[in-house]
Parts: sequence; structure tokens; C-alpha cells
Amino acid sequence: QVQLVESGGGLVQAGGSLRLSCAASGRTFIYTRGWFRQAPGKEREFLATIRRSDGNTYYADSVKGRFTISRDNDKNTMYLQMNSLKPEDTAVYYCAASSQIYGGTTYYTLSRQYNFWGQGTQVLVSS
Repeated sequence: QVQLVESGGGLVQAGGSLRLSCAASGRTFIYTRGWFRQAPGKEREFLATIRRSDGNTYYADSVKGRFTISRDNDKNTMYLQMNSLKPEDTAVYYCAASSQIYGGTTYYTLSRQYNFWGQGTQVLVSS
């Protein structure tokens, strides 16, 4: 099993920045990690993913150029640096990890491809 704990959410003005962290613990091998968010009344939305093997990243168009996913393997921690935040970025942000291998899939962008989830951290962006 893997335990994921997010931190770093909060209230920020539009145009501001936040950095989310996701600390992982457990003995299960993780193949890839990602960030999602869910706004009230909306489905969970993929934001970014990073592969363990080579650190390659992939972003949703909605955050490309504003958000940056990174990792510190020594600390077993993943980060999401969020810049130029907009009110529409308001949501609960979740980190996720996958121990599953989907052949032929380069980047995991679907919720069902991840089998471990954090509890979520709230981000509020005021206008």
C-alpha cells in the first residue's frame, strides 16, 4: 500500500502562486504520479503527470505553461508549482499514484489509471 499526504493549499489572490506537496510512504513500487483537481459540481480533472523512470512530464492544456510538476525522489515527494492562478483554478487538488502498468500508454491522464489517492487539499483563488 501507498499513503499520500498533500499539503500547501490555501487562499491566494488571482495572479498569485502556490506550491502543493505530496509526500508518499509505503513499500509498493510506484510507476507514475499525477495531480488532479475537482471543483464543486464538476468531474475530477487531470492536471499533470510525471513518470518515475525518467521524470518526463505531461500537462493538461488548461494548466500548461502555468503549472509545473516535479519530484524529489530522495524525499519521495512530488510537487505542483502553480503560477498565474485564476479564480477558475479554485478546487480541491488531489495527488495520485499508480502501481499499475498499462502497456502502450505513455502518460496516465485518467483517474482510473491511478490506484492510490491523497485526501485532497483546498485551493481558493479570489478575484
